[in-house]
Amino acid sequence: MSAGFDVCVIGSGAGGGPVAAAAAEAGYRVAVLEKGPWFDQEQFLKDEIAICRRPTFWPRKKDEPHVWEWMDKQGKRSAFLTDQFWNGNLVGGASIVMSGFFLRLKPTDFRLRSTYGPVEDADVVDWPISYDDLEPWYAQVEQDVGVSGLAWEDLPPDVLDKRSTEDMAFLPTREHPFADLIDKKGAELGLHPFPTPRAVLPEDWNGRRGCAYSNYCGSYGCRTGAKGSSLAAWLPRALATKRCEIRSRAMVTKLVSDETGKVVKAEYRDREGKLQSIEASVFVVACQAIESARLLLNSRGPKHPNGLANGSGLVGRNLLYSTFGAGWGEFRYSAYKDDRWLRSKETFINRSIQDWYHIDDPKLGKRKGGTMDFLLMHPNPIAVGLDQAFNDNVPDGRVFWGQALKDRIYDWCHEAQHLKFEIFGEWLADRRSRVTIDPYTKDRWGNQVARVHPYSHPRNRETADYLMARGLDFMRALGAENPRTVRRYGGPSTNLVAGTCRFGKDPRTSVLDPDCRAHEARNLFVTDGSFMPTAGSVPFTFTIYANARRVAARIVEQLGGPRR
Repeated sequence: MSAGFDVCVIGSGAGGGPVAAAAAEAGYRVAVLEKGPWFDQEQFLKDEIAICRRPTFWPRKKDEPHVWEWMDKQGKRSAFLTDQFWNGNLVGGASIVMSGFFLRLKPTDFRLRSTYGPVEDADVVDWPISYDDLEPWYAQVEQDVGVSGLAWEDLPPDVLDKRSTEDMAFLPTREHPFADLIDKKGAELGLHPFPTPRAVLPEDWNGRRGCAYSNYCGSYGCRTGAKGSSLAAWLPRALATKRCEIRSRAMVTKLVSDETGKVVKAEYRDREGKLQSIEASVFVVACQAIESARLLLNSRGPKHPNGLANGSGLVGRNLLYSTFGAGWGEFRYSAYKDDRWLRSKETFINRSIQDWYHIDDPKLGKRKGGTMDFLLMHPNPIAVGLDQAFNDNVPDGRVFWGQALKDRIYDWCHEAQHLKFEIFGEWLADRRSRVTIDPYTKDRWGNQVARVHPYSHPRNRETADYLMARGLDFMRALGAENPRTVRRYGGPSTNLVAGTCRFGKDPRTSVLDPDCRAHEARNLFVTDGSFMPTAGSVPFTFTIYANARRVAARIVEQLGGPRR
């Protein structure tokens, strides 16, 4: 038994790192329990086989599976084991492998039901806090993490950020000339492209090195520390206080509560598989939305017979994603008399469009839309080869190999540049989209695993169709040849996950209060994306960071205020 900690944080990623830093800096003793290994940033190689093709940053499916439950159009259910819902199991969590798009939610994202009204068969609600409540924490995180970009003002009023600071912490990273083309063509079409804020340092700062411009951000760790992961931006601050202890390869299996409902200790398996436990005054769950729900549901107690903090029956309900969608087009060097701009080796495009964040369409009506961002195609060579061998856009569906495949790969790599767009659309909250405990499958420690049912409301696909069509239109306007989309879009983007422990004012309709404290266990907080009642239409990490810092201040208050 380890006693004497003020705060026990379970998970070291976007929801855990900011809390650990704030609590330790306020003078409190903090324990961070992380189920994954602890990598030094020099170990973050740009090796597609090691990082993307093997379970280096996530568990092996045979050891720690999830059960993916799916329902077809006829209502028939099927289930299979998967590792696709693991986003990054290591010290720093999934923030290690993020791309670092740091866009704020809009004020309407906090009042989705009030703005657009109810949606049939969906569980759309307003947040219990407003944009104004979270804005100071967005501003603080920009400075703490070192966000680069420009506070753009030439935007429609309904997507223009209301800011308390004049600009980002750093000027933008270097940009590919595609950015100028997007700006010019967007203006001609009456659109408003703007510089994408990135959690990427353009220069050395605060013990971290500036960006190396390798074009290996997404899916990879950052060897220079330029990317503002929890490992680079938050955990060093916590450790510097000498009041924070990080225990890696510590798999928390249960939170133990007493007869009053209070959490008294966290039980975990150490790297040798031995059962250990930690006592603390406050417990913070930040495992990632699926795993946080699983931990709470597996943590039954005298006052929590259906799972910790689950008196409402909502733990695991309203699982959220971002609606997935992407497309790209090719710009052939031979089509340009002077192609030097196109051959630029700059890594980042750093452009987004939010002119379709709010949709008012004769067919679709008024509804939430989404964000479109632009980037170069990822350089992973195996992925390129597979795409050229199994190409969805070949009319007869044939597979290429031999010299034909070599020719296609050569053409891709040497004869054209490829511009990609991605969409982040609103994934409507729906109680059918949920996490439960699988009654049959256990992990290597003998604990029941999460059973995940990512139900997608029909509106998600409708909105994705609309945004993807706008993306293809814009690619054609830019002059792209053969613009196309991924075949299976409109479903969940499994690297973005939220919901499952929504916050709210009413204990009957929410798991957490507005400060992300469990209604039924007042020394329990949840600070990963689980708290979000609706998804918004931007990547989640920035909002999770900001909210975790907001909640950390409440935790420090509950403990008695700063001890400095």
